[in-house]
Amino acid sequence: MGIITPIWFLAWLALSPSAQAAVINVGTQFDNFSEDFNLAPSRVIRNVDATRALLAENGTTLHIVFPKPAGNVNLSAVKHIAAGGHFDGGMKLYDRSPSTCKQQKEGGDKDAIFLLENGATLSNILIGPNNGEGVHCLGTCTLRNVWWMDVCEDAATFKQKSGVSTVTGGGARKASDKVFQHNGGGTLKIHNFYAQDIGKLYRSCGNCKQQSKRSVDIENVVVHKGKVGVGINGNLGDHAMIKNSCFKGSDICWLFKGVTSGEPSRTAKAPDGKVCQTQAMKESC
Repeated sequence: MGIITPIWFLAWLALSPSAQAAVINVGTQFDNFSEDFNLAPSRVIRNVDATRALLAENGTTLHIVFPKPAGNVNLSAVKHIAAGGHFDGGMKLYDRSPSTCKQQKEGGDKDAIFLLENGATLSNILIGPNNGEGVHCLGTCTLRNVWWMDVCEDAATFKQKSGVSTVTGGGARKASDKVFQHNGGGTLKIHNFYAQDIGKLYRSCGNCKQQSKRSVDIENVVVHKGKVGVGINGNLGDHAMIKNSCFKGSDICWLFKGVTSGEPSRTAKAPDGKVCQTQAMKESC
């Protein structure tokens, strides 16, 4: 009788200790290694599916297929997530009703669908087209496995004064201008993310009244049919590092001269190796 190789075991080894424990809780059993190496095919399939689902929820893998909602929830006002809090959307689609989307007319916090206080986390959720401002992070935040089905003005805006915010997993599409707008300071990390039919993936604010030095760290990201991946202000000390990513049909970086009034001017349309750096970029995806 042939031995069935436990593919899920290799994926399990790559996880953090906490994620490994979660995999065990959803049905992957490691009680007896000698027994596990002779699993029935149906059990192997079940455990592989469970592992894949967990990887997606943790934002540790890149997915290029937009998920189907598990249900629909309409909110009449922006939903607050308290400092340090965590809201798991259960893969339901959340939207505003009545709509607050005014296309590219910039709104405020009241037009968003979620407002995250410092240290808050939003995970496993789909966001619909009828909210004008998407997600607003007032301090550092974590967005994990969040999917924007049709972006209105911006998918998310980051207002932290300093520190690190993280977008891991998930995706966004149909953003005629920007996906992620960085108005505060500090760093934004974008990992394992998919974007389709967009203007810019990331923009460091070009004309905020109070400007800051900002950085963006992009890794394992795919952009299909975008105009540009990153827009940053070289004169303000911004920095972008883009690794192991594919921006198909779009420029990688645009450099700007940031201002505090009026409109910023573009100074370059390609990585310069200093302000915008790349590593192991992929040509096909």
